[in-house]
Amino acid sequence: GYEPDVIVLDKQRVTDNEPRWEKESIITRGSSVRLVVEVVSTNWSDDYALKLEDYESFGIAEYWIVDYLGLGGRRFIGNPKQPTLSVYQLIDGEYHVSQFRGANRILSPTFPELTLNAEQVFQAVS
Repeated sequence: GYEPDVIVLDKQRVTDNEPRWEKESIITRGSSVRLVVEVVSTNWSDDYALKLEDYESFGIAEYWIVDYLGLGGRRFIGNPKQPTLSVYQLIDGEYHVSQFRGANRILSPTFPELTLNAEQVFQAVS
């Protein structure tokens, strides 16, 4: 299992459907998770490959990769490499990505009222 940098849970689903939560703080169902955020470090391939695939198969509805130093591979963040916030949304069992940089307002399917831009998030994690 993983320990994400940030995880937002659905309180009602955790209360109703997570038998291990009270004693062990373990989530066993993807439907209990509203959002997972990973901040990229030197092991960036874990966030863009392993975790992406695992979170997708687990059914996590929304997954953010905050690559504030632009460390990820060019196929993930483009060329030239630059700080990028990738929002993966689960649609019909597969992730679809939207990317945000600089002053771009982050569009979150899970939290449409969110008014943060990519640069604000990069500054908060650096």
